[in-house]
Amino acid sequence: MEPIMFVAASVTLLITPGPTNTLLATSGAATGVRRSLPLLMGELGGYLTAIFILRLIASPAIAATPAIELALRIMVAVYLLHLALKLWQRGSDQFDAYGAVTFGRVFVTTLLNPKSIVFAFTILPQNLELHDLVVWLAALALMIVTVGSLWIAIGASLQHGFHGRINLRSSIVSVPSSSQSSQVPLALMPSCESPDLDRLHH
Repeated sequence: MEPIMFVAASVTLLITPGPTNTLLATSGAATGVRRSLPLLMGELGGYLTAIFILRLIASPAIAATPAIELALRIMVAVYLLHLALKLWQRGSDQFDAYGAVTFGRVFVTTLLNPKSIVFAFTILPQNLELHDLVVWLAALALMIVTVGSLWIAIGASLQHGFHGRINLRSSIVSVPSSSQSSQVPLALMPSCESPDLDRLHH
């Protein structure tokens, strides 16, 4: 994957509404931008931890049995469709389930976020050792923090833009319910080949 395509795919996946982004927007609406910014480290830690685990533990198993990767992708696709349906059916009542948004909650939610599987096995180069992925992971970390900040700002803007609590709740929750399914094609995408690393330095 070319660096430009890597950035485009990463930003597209990160900006897509999901469990982590909903928590960030909820915190932005409840406590404001400044108090929500520390949650970004929980999001970053969750994504990187999940990627490391998947690449170090799951990759050898996938190399030995390629069918495992396909099974993981299908599981992610099914989970995303299930989550979209669940959010759609429960609507704004789902907002109450989030409760207080803490660093630990963001970390765990992101750790279990199926987007991590897409990053580990689809967007990041597959034929590089973990230590060779430093440049890619650094770029990904920057995008994670940037997009996460955007979601916090969106939540804060909704808080200022609506006078009724019901409008705020439905605005934050209804977006994920309508766009979880958009992540399904990404989950089923084939793995990407590694580009020439020299291009990253030009």
